[in-house]
Amino acid sequence: QVQLVESGGGLVQAGGSLRLSCAASARTLHRYFMGWFRQAPGKEREFVAAISWSGQSTYYADSVKGRFTISRDNAKNTVYLQMNSLKSEDTAVYYCAADTTINTIARRYDYWGQGTQVTVSS
Repeated sequence: QVQLVESGGGLVQAGGSLRLSCAASARTLHRYFMGWFRQAPGKEREFVAAISWSGQSTYYADSVKGRFTISRDNAKNTVYLQMNSLKSEDTAVYYCAADTTINTIARRYDYWGQGTQVTVSS
């Protein structure tokens, strides 16, 4: 069982930056493939970024490639999402998720955080 808690969301102007954090309860975070997803009002939850167990491999949605960076610190049981050059369309609730297998599909992830709101004003 893994408990995930996101933080770092907030209100930012377009073009600004935010860094989201996802703290995990498990000391075995290194065993999990980690992903960030987001859900805007009236829309389905969509993949944003994911990172392999060691952090050597990363995956991004086309919409955030070049602007967002996912990273992890297994010693701190924490995963990060650095978001730069934010746009109004990035406004959503952001969730981190954990799974033991490599995938970018939300329904395949076993563990989820409660989410953190990111609002980008234009």
